[in-house]
Amino acid sequence: MGETSAGILLYRRRAAGIEVYIGHMGGPFWRGKDAAAWTIPKGTYTDEAPLEAALREFAEEIGTPAPDVAYRELGRFRYPSGKVVTVFAGEAEFDPGPVRSNTFELEWPPRSGRMQAVPELDDARWFAVDDARERLVRGQRPALDALLDLAGP
Repeated sequence: MGETSAGILLYRRRAAGIEVYIGHMGGPFWRGKDAAAWTIPKGTYTDEAPLEAALREFAEEIGTPAPDVAYRELGRFRYPSGKVVTVFAGEAEFDPGPVRSNTFELEWPPRSGRMQAVPELDDARWFAVDDARERLVRGQRPALDALLDLAGP
């Protein structure tokens, strides 16, 4: 089995439909990219419950705890790479302000020997589901369909 991770997909209802809160991946590779460059705040785990991991990762990547709401598992979604992401949905009005993500070390440019700290996420915003579908990485797009099944159109 591939790597396992868990994430939080916040949603809210608007007159035009459901909106979701997703983050833009940080670092030089993703700079200036929009399509398939956004993600559900998530991360890997091993020895903790998936929801606990998802809540921890949300706080690390957004810089503030996830809202204290009821979370429901949307499902487990497999990436083409084999990675499996368990996604939990929560309905909330949420505006944490600017993202204050944790960082990771990256060699950039590749094979240069120079390491730099880059944020896991450099932005996060609310998007209508159709807009989010274009922005999310391919392996997470089925979570939007599961959310619509759960929350309605």
